[in-house]
Amino acid sequence: MYSSSSCKLPSLSCGARNFSACSAGLGRSSYGAVSCLPTLCLPAGGFTNSYSMGGGWFGEGILTGNEKETMQSLNDRLASYLEKVRQLEQENASLESRIREWCEKQVPYMCPDYQSYFQTIEELQKKTLCSKAENARLVVEIDNAKLAADDFRTKYEMEVSLRQLVESDINSLRRILDDLTLCKSDLEAQVESLKEELLCLKKNHEEEVNSLRCQLGDRLNVEVDAAPPVDLNRVLDEMRCQYETLVENNRRDAEDWFDTQTEELNQQVVSSAEQLQSCQAEIIELRRTVNALEIELQAQHSMRDALESTLAETEARYSSQLAQMQSLITNVEAQLAEIRADLERQNQEYQVLLDVRARLECEISTYRGLLESEDSKLPCNPCAADYSPSKSCLPCLPAASCGPSAARTTCSPRPICVPCPGGRF
Repeated sequence: MYSSSSCKLPSLSCGARNFSACSAGLGRSSYGAVSCLPTLCLPAGGFTNSYSMGGGWFGEGILTGNEKETMQSLNDRLASYLEKVRQLEQENASLESRIREWCEKQVPYMCPDYQSYFQTIEELQKKTLCSKAENARLVVEIDNAKLAADDFRTKYEMEVSLRQLVESDINSLRRILDDLTLCKSDLEAQVESLKEELLCLKKNHEEEVNSLRCQLGDRLNVEVDAAPPVDLNRVLDEMRCQYETLVENNRRDAEDWFDTQTEELNQQVVSSAEQLQSCQAEIIELRRTVNALEIELQAQHSMRDALESTLAETEARYSSQLAQMQSLITNVEAQLAEIRADLERQNQEYQVLLDVRARLECEISTYRGLLESEDSKLPCNPCAADYSPSKSCLPCLPAASCGPSAARTTCSPRPICVPCPGGRF
């Protein structure tokens, strides 16, 4: 049987221990007043009301007014501290959920896989290069065909010019031949006229001789030793031979001059034709060289244009990718800066809470000292005889061991202390 005066107040070792554990484990869901200070350790139904002076373990007038105000302020500050801790825990949980959701949303888009696109782009680039090479080959073949056509055209023009030159030479020679024919006909006409004149002279001479003979008749017979008569036929034959010789010489001279002029003209034509052919061959070779160089220049220009277009496409593609990466990096840096700011703010709040915790622990130790001093002032009597303690509330120790000078281990409260019968402590 124990008296109600032997039941001591439960110490705050349970509450302080739970509070220390809760303060050390920030980020967990154990900041509540119920979890940190269980009701089993608080006989009046809660921590905030356990030290109220209206209806608890202490009677009226046991504690002074200053001590009551101090304990009430300590209870209020502890409740506000726990409420702030609970609020910070909720904010931490919401921030963690937001960070987790952001990471789940952003991580798959950080490094997209472009390998399949790169392979397709390489295949398309190869096809484009093959098409460009085929186009260049067709352009070369077309240019070669144009060169061959130009060569045949130049040969045709050269042959036409040669034909025109030969025709002009033939026409000039024909004119010369016509002139010579006219000259020959003139000479023949002159010969015929001279022959007719000679015949007329002979006839007139004979007629005159006959007329003179008839006039003279037999009147005079004079024998004159005159020179023998001239043979006119022989003279005419000699003149004919001379003229024929002259005509033959003139004809031969004209033919020789014509042959020499024709040979000279032919030699000039041949030499001019050879020079023309050599010049035309040189011109054709130079044209081929120029066309080959133009084809090569066009191929180089087309290759340069293709490379420039490929370079522009590559620069555009990589610039777009770089812009995307830069935007992602900027967003990530902004989010990291925001997260760092939040972490810095939480760290500052955590430091403030640590300072508050240190001050509260100091105040709790002061509070515990006050409670211990009040415990030492309470009487230590056993409970009533008709009260049988339960398993959860063991009887207090004898009064002899509960003095002010006794050790604390000899008078420690139980987790749950049921009040003794009769309403006494």
